Amino acid sequence: MEETISLRELFTVLRKRLWLIVLITIIAATVSGVISFFVLTPVYESKTQILVNQAKNDQQLYNTQTVQTNVQLINTYNDIITSPAILDKVVKELKMDKSAQSLSGQIQVTSAQDSQVAQIVVQDTSAKRAAEIANTTASVFQKQVPKLMNVDNVKVLSKATVGESASPIKPQPLLNIAIAVVVGLMVGIGLSFLLEYLDNTLKTEQDIENILGLPVIGVVTNIKDVPKPSNVSRPDVAARVPQRGETYGS
Repeated sequence: MEETISLRELFTVLRKRLWLIVLITIIAATVSGVISFFVLTPVYESKTQILVNQAKNDQQLYNTQTVQTNVQLINTYNDIITSPAILDKVVKELKMDKSAQSLSGQIQVTSAQDSQVAQIVVQDTSAKRAAEIANTTASVFQKQVPKLMNVDNVKVLSKATVGESASPIKPQPLLNIAIAVVVGLMVGIGLSFLLEYLDNTLKTEQDIENILGLPVIGVVTNIKDVPKPSNVSRPDVAARVPQRGETYGS
């Protein structure tokens, strides 16, 4: 016989295991908050913009082909910026205790489609150091481009700055806690249904009829404990041993 589960039964299961769902959710949110606030190291982000634009002389006018050439050069420049040829000099100039390969993992170069402007994005655990790395990378790249590409078409459009109230981009405690709450609810609900599925005990008359397919003829109710009668004897009828010549009741 095909078994069906109604919405009423689903809500009954959730209500019966509500304490478990709430407990798991609270634990997940608490662990996420503690990790976000006290364990994970804040990471800051800083950006600087560079413009790829060839110089115009008196006999040369800007045209679509020139702009397209500059746009295509950005893809090449993206690889050059994160190469050891640039980052080795950045590490040396900032006197950093890390390799160029390690530094390249903190730097990302992005550009919009068909745009001559590229962004050097740096992430670091220090907001000030992130801005220094971004500005130094842009400056070193601008100086090295003429030597590497035999062209001088890079200008620093805007430098990275450190605000008075710089906020980290990660971790985001509120977002992490919200995700933990959702995950905790899902785990709690799933565990509730799993425990209900594994529970094969019969608790009500309806369970007997549904599972065994037998009608319920009678029910033995729970009898509360009945207090035992007191065995304390009355003082005036206390038993005594009869003496010689006496009989009971005399």
